[in-house]
Formats: sequence, structure tokens, C-alpha cells
Amino acid sequence: MPDSPLVVGVAAILAGGVAAVSGFGIGSLLTPLLLLSMSTAHAVAILAIPHALATTIRWLRLRADVDPRTFRQFGIASAVGCLAGEVLQSRLSSRILTLVLAVLLLGAGASELARRRIPLPQTPFWRLLGGMLSGLFGGLVGNQGGIRAAALLGFQLQPRQLVATATASALLVDLARVPIYFASAGRVIAEATPLWLAASLGVTIGTFLGVPVLSRIPEGAYRRLVGALLILVGLSLVVAEVT
Repeated sequence: MPDSPLVVGVAAILAGGVAAVSGFGIGSLLTPLLLLSMSTAHAVAILAIPHALATTIRWLRLRADVDPRTFRQFGIASAVGCLAGEVLQSRLSSRILTLVLAVLLLGAGASELARRRIPLPQTPFWRLLGGMLSGLFGGLVGNQGGIRAAALLGFQLQPRQLVATATASALLVDLARVPIYFASAGRVIAEATPLWLAASLGVTIGTFLGVPVLSRIPEGAYRRLVGALLILVGLSLVVAEVT
């Protein structure tokens, strides 16, 4: 059963570990699982708690590695853009936008695997623009983590810096939206307590297992790993839209 707490908990361990290494993955892995038995709105609301928990733990473990300049410019702009995109999602989201995001993720992932990276100018303008656009696009489509990581790859951060900065940005979004989900979907969250408790336990275990692995991955291998994950997320978006 896809909505079994045991199944969700096991999947959450994997999702937490992936997110600890890449900076994204909890929503990308767990949302499709819950969509097999519930609506998108309910799945997103239920996962808000484990997502915020894992993000907080990951930030506590990696906060010393946050790149201050990138976070102040790209990270905050990304969080603002993401929240704006989520507000506009019901009006502007479409299959075309989702497929465009999928193509962007596939392109970013393929460039990393082929070692044909596309560096972005190291200026405040590009950090602000990259953060705002990636956040807005991710918020509109409902898949923020992948596009945020793809954009951050262009700023030549070290692996721990990339994950830490992406995590700090995601934490801002979680702090803003979790109270909103409690207000708008409190009953759904209460009825699904076994699920989000299992997911919370799973992502916690996965995060604690994954963070130490991050330090052991050479930068070249790390970027190829993130590239492969971006391709998987992009393909999942395509499959979800065409089936």
C-alpha cells in the first residue's frame, strides 16, 4: 500500500539521505508516492512537516558551510520567488510550464554528466536574478529543490556549500508555509498523523546517514551525482505529465 506508514517511512529514509547529499529530493521522491492514494494538495500539506524537519536538521548540521554572499543574494531571492510562485500556482501553473522545467532539469543534469558546465557570472545581479527566477519557476510548478540546486551549480560552490546554501534557502520557505498549511489543511494533516510521523522519522534517519557521506564525495563525482539526480527528477516530471 503506497499510503502505508511503513512504506512511507522506508521511502523517507532514502529521500532524507538523497536530500542530505544533493540539497533536494524529499518532495521529489515522496510526493509521487503519496499521489498514488491522495490529491496533490493533501500530499503537499502532509509532507510539509517532514520536509521542514529534515531541512532544519540538515541546516543545523551544515550551517557553518552556508556561503553568506550567495545566501544573501541568491538564497533569499529564491525563497521570495518560490513563495510568490506558490501563491500564483493555481492561476498560472500548466503542463507546458512543467515540461519546460523538466527540460531545464534534463539540460542541467546532462551538462554536468558531460562535464560541459555552464558557469554563471559571479555578480550580485546574476545571483539575485538566478535566485528569483529559479524560485518563481519552482514555486509555479511545485518542484523547487531541483531547479534551485541546478541554478546553484552555476555558481561554482563546493559540495557542502551548495547543499548548505540550498538548505538555508529552503528553510526560509518552510518557515513561511508550514503555518499556512496548518491553517488551510489542519484536518487533513491531523487525519494523516501516522503518515507524517513515519515520514518524519524516516527523513531524520536519512539525514543523519547522508550528511557524513557528503564530505566523502569528491567534487567531480558529486557534480555528476547531482546531474544524474536532476535527470531523474526531470524524467519523473515528464512521465507524470504524459501519463
